[in-house]
Amino acid sequence: MYKYDHIDQTLVDQRVAQFRDQVARRLNGTLAEEEFRPLRLQNGLYHQRHAYMLRVAIPYGLLSSKQLRTLANISEKYDRGYGHFTTRQNIQFNWITLEDTPNILADLAIVEMHAIQTSGNCIRNITSDAFAGVAGDEYVDTRPVCELLRQWSTLHPEFAHLPRKFKFAVNGAKEDRTVLLCHDVGIELQKNKDVNPGELTNGLTANIYAGGGMGRTPILGSLIKQGLPWQLLPSYLTALLRVYNRFGRRDNIYKARIKILVKALGPEEFARQVEGEWLQIQNSDDNFTKVEWDRVAQHFTKPAYQTLPSLSNEEVLTSATKTEKTAFSRWLERNVKPHQVSGYASVILSLKPHGTVAPGDATTAQMNAIADLADQYSFGELRVTHEQNLVLADVEQAKLFELWQAAKQQHVALPNIGLLTDIIACPGGDFCSLANAKSLPIAKAIQERFDDLDYLFDLGDISLNISGCINSCGHHHVGNIGVLGVDKDGEEWYQITLGGEQGNDAAIGKVIGPSFYADEIPDVITNVIDTYVSNRGEDESFIQAYHRLGVVPFKEAAYKNKGENTKNKDQAEKSLGTAS
Repeated sequence: MYKYDHIDQTLVDQRVAQFRDQVARRLNGTLAEEEFRPLRLQNGLYHQRHAYMLRVAIPYGLLSSKQLRTLANISEKYDRGYGHFTTRQNIQFNWITLEDTPNILADLAIVEMHAIQTSGNCIRNITSDAFAGVAGDEYVDTRPVCELLRQWSTLHPEFAHLPRKFKFAVNGAKEDRTVLLCHDVGIELQKNKDVNPGELTNGLTANIYAGGGMGRTPILGSLIKQGLPWQLLPSYLTALLRVYNRFGRRDNIYKARIKILVKALGPEEFARQVEGEWLQIQNSDDNFTKVEWDRVAQHFTKPAYQTLPSLSNEEVLTSATKTEKTAFSRWLERNVKPHQVSGYASVILSLKPHGTVAPGDATTAQMNAIADLADQYSFGELRVTHEQNLVLADVEQAKLFELWQAAKQQHVALPNIGLLTDIIACPGGDFCSLANAKSLPIAKAIQERFDDLDYLFDLGDISLNISGCINSCGHHHVGNIGVLGVDKDGEEWYQITLGGEQGNDAAIGKVIGPSFYADEIPDVITNVIDTYVSNRGEDESFIQAYHRLGVVPFKEAAYKNKGENTKNKDQAEKSLGTAS
């Protein structure tokens, strides 16, 4: 993985010293909160419902075991013994004091980490495929490009005060594991098949999608540029950002994202304006060079793989005893993914235990133990997924059973990856001051309701995402089933969407009707799932059944018991009469 050079380290160290002085002035009263707020946000520090929250950057989701141990130490020393991994492949600490923040940033700097640009109206953490460099369906390893873009965008003076926050995703595989089309800019890397595969940069191009996003107005991004040579990414993205910076709305926070501008202009006109700007700067000195690629790419070479035979699941299963075979087989099916190299596999560690902790949370003990597992089984590295789980990317197949047993001891071996209880959820109203409703109790209730692994395996792939407010940090729009917390007269209600998808067939879910009380949600989900089970065809997934049947049977099932709640009976009946 990438290692800081002198420039990187100096920048981060100076940033820590600068912020230490700013915090001291805030604490002694010489710096007012309205002046301090933009400064703390530039360092990832939010003031939330109960305390400060610090969001730490994990560039494109890649961590070393040493860095994870530092995060574990921070959770123990400065927080309440856990951290929360997010859909942006970052980690958040929810119980931070202002006084401790400079020391935390100093601890992070020692292991080449920071919180720069994890907040504010700037280019945020660049996300990518958690399986980059090892995925069997990969066209090109995205990590060198992600790192070049990270360096290009960090503290970029021209884009420090955009109309609104700005998010990139980079994909280089056949399957999109980045939710590419739901980002402000999605970069799809491709490689000319006729070029020598050993020449990593020859024939490497990018397709650019712009104007995607979730939140109040969910929109899928539009293709605005095809076949852009990788070297020209800085100049083209500069042109794109200049058009957005110039014409993006600053008078309304809800209409400030680039998706609103692209929608207003139309993708063709937006692309035309970007092209016009780009023609003036496409030969910029900011463009990447082969020398820069080589400088960065040297950090992303293959580890010291052994020459090993490829093992089938049946061969791997021979390690397990008769009583362990079923459980181990389930884990192999859901949590173990193919690898590019014979004899190796990638393993997903589930941070979604049923009804015990919030989705994406890891305790101090778990983080330390997972760091040990990374050292023992995966060359000292791990990745954070968009789905809020962790990945050991390079595990010998012959050691999978041994790893499974160790992961079970840390409660991160639940075989629910891609199943209904692999819930994506934001911290919601338990922590976030922006949230309209709590997310975590809803996730807990659903996981407790659907705690039967036999049943979950029978249901197959179903994604369920929960957001505590319209900002959609839980990405509810792209869940097959989405749950959105809304406020009605000071009470917490929950709106249901169906039909969302991520991946190559990305789609925005549709709201099915009026919202529900929190205690109704488990029954609503049960009724929707029962409808799928009653009507599915052979080997038909939930989303396939939804497309075939349409929303009506699912909607009718969702509302069939609503009138039984006397508190909202009259409102429910009235709303249902007018709902589309």
